[in-house]
Amino acid sequence: MNRATGDLAEGAAKLAQEIGGTAVEALLAQANRTAVRKGAAGALGSMKPRPAEWYAFDAKDQDTADWYPQGLTCGAESGAIGVPVFVATWYFKPNTGERGIRVSFLSPSTLKYQHALLVVAKPDGSYGPINIHAGGIACDGDLLYVADTKRGLRVFDLNNLLDLRTAQNDLGEATRIGRHAGKFHAFGYRYVIPQTDFWRIAKDGPHFSFVSIDRSGGTPQLITGEYRENDPGGWVAHWDLGFSGGEPNNAYVMGHPKIQGAVSWNGAWYLSQAANATTNGKLLVYRDGKLDTRPFPIGPEDLTVQDGKVWSVTEFRNKRVIFGVSL
Repeated sequence: MNRATGDLAEGAAKLAQEIGGTAVEALLAQANRTAVRKGAAGALGSMKPRPAEWYAFDAKDQDTADWYPQGLTCGAESGAIGVPVFVATWYFKPNTGERGIRVSFLSPSTLKYQHALLVVAKPDGSYGPINIHAGGIACDGDLLYVADTKRGLRVFDLNNLLDLRTAQNDLGEATRIGRHAGKFHAFGYRYVIPQTDFWRIAKDGPHFSFVSIDRSGGTPQLITGEYRENDPGGWVAHWDLGFSGGEPNNAYVMGHPKIQGAVSWNGAWYLSQAANATTNGKLLVYRDGKLDTRPFPIGPEDLTVQDGKVWSVTEFRNKRVIFGVSL
């Protein structure tokens, strides 16, 4: 994997200089949406026992056919964010009117959450949406790594979490993106985070469907993996942090299709296996060469670890929750 920063850092710096950054803590303090603890129980399907804890997105985010949750990371995975938080990615599904990808910052303490739009900026101050699936997200310090399936890893710096309200009184038009008539527009979103870096895989290399971090050992490891629909040959790999490209430390074939997320922890592997919009998924746990299959909700995606639990997010309409089960 090779670095392909190009003018991304310069564009992000230009935008940050003009708008001004804010902190995750400040964003959460004024977050404009409220999750429901143990809501949207339909996401659990026939799962028994139920998760140790779960948080449902609000009614509007449950019902939308435009946005679908995919990736999940958390403050513990970051090792640097000063408050408990989950960060989930969503991709825009319609084929017309592309609005890119967004992230939700959710506080498990207050149940408040806020969306922010991920954008790509240019040195001339312009910026636009990023049209990818965003199937996984990991956080190392202030850096968000977002999986770009066919290209590699896009990097976003939380030091460039930008509040458009600091640059203007309103949020511009909900149908526009970028600069227009002297105003910043982000499809009505208050916050944007510009991409700062890019790690590209070889043209014919494996896909990066999801990403996570293992902090259970002495040296933190970045984990990437490949989703395959009906093929058990998808793989997972470990990379050293801070990430510097090159080749992975090791890679493994997972031996199961439809794996939407993976994380290793204390020598065990946890794999999130999906089914369909009405059928429960599975959590596959490999420890000491033995497979343990555990119940999981409907539509499970990316994985992360916090507070002795492995967490995931579910994607289907009216079944959208962030949930945690014991490791």
